[in-house]
Order: sequence, then structure tokens, then C-alpha cells
Amino acid sequence: MAKKEKNPQPAQEEKESVTPVEETPAPEETPAEPEAPQTDWQKKYEQEHDAYLRVYADYDNYRKRTTREKEQSYTNGKSDAVAKLRPVYDNLERALNQPTEDAAYKKGVEMTMNELVKILTGLGVEIFGAVGETFDPNLHNAVMHIEDENLGENVIAQVFQKGFRMGEKTVRFAMVQVAN
Repeated sequence: MAKKEKNPQPAQEEKESVTPVEETPAPEETPAEPEAPQTDWQKKYEQEHDAYLRVYADYDNYRKRTTREKEQSYTNGKSDAVAKLRPVYDNLERALNQPTEDAAYKKGVEMTMNELVKILTGLGVEIFGAVGETFDPNLHNAVMHIEDENLGENVIAQVFQKGFRMGEKTVRFAMVQVAN
């Protein structure tokens, strides 16, 4: 195979035929071309920014929801513990209301009751339902009704069981007798 030799002659002719071109200012239509890529870039930036804001909002909602769920589970756990302590409170209250001649026994029951009330108060439990309070159907369960002119209307005449409330959540309604 024979190598083809390049002829240096035509290359020189091409160099001679090239004339220098003077730079001319670009026509006014030329700036329109760079704007098209810039708007594409802006659109892409806006889409990415919008996607970022949506992800950030989703994360913020997730964070708030999990915080709220943690608080609710803690409150539910406390209310479950209080619900399990209610029978102890009721039995101590019945023991205090029974007549006894043993002063040491009565003092021991009172001390136990005071300690239980202190623990419940420390947990944020409000014990309600006392004679003379105004009846509230959102807090009290009226199981009896009496007519008594000495008491006003919708006044609690007797309390059978005290009620327990933690914040806005009622753990147990007070069982009461209502007058008039």
C-alpha cells in the first residue's frame, strides 16, 4: 500500500483566500437569545426552590406531629396511671368516712390519703366535686336529684365519688346528687 502524500499546495491557497473579518456589533435581536436560556434557568430554579419549600414544609409538619403525638402519649400514660390509682383513692376515702375509735389507725389512713393526694397533684391531677359547687354536666354525673329549698338551683347536694381531671381531659366524672 502506498501512502498518500498530502499536497501542501492547497492548504496555502486556503490561507490566502481567508480574509480578515471585521467585528461588527451584534444586532439588537441577539440579546433575545441569551434570555431564553436565562428563563429556562429561572424556571428550573423556581421549580427546585418550590420543591425545597415543600420538603421543608413536610418535614416541619412531621416534626410538629411527632412532638404532639409524644405529648399525647405521655398524657395518656399519666391518665392510665391515675385511672389505676382511683380505686385506692376511693377505698382510702371510704376508710376515712368510717367511724373508728382507734386514733392511730385513723391517723395512718389520713397520712396515706394525704400522700396519695400529693402524688396525684404532682402528676397534674385536679380532684373536683364538692358539696355546694355548681353542677356542670361536662364534669359531673348526676345520679340523683332532690328538691331542697335551702340549696340553690343546680347545686351539688351530695358527692358519691370525686372526679379527676388532667388539664382539659376528664379522667373520671364526679358522681353527685343535684338539688332543684
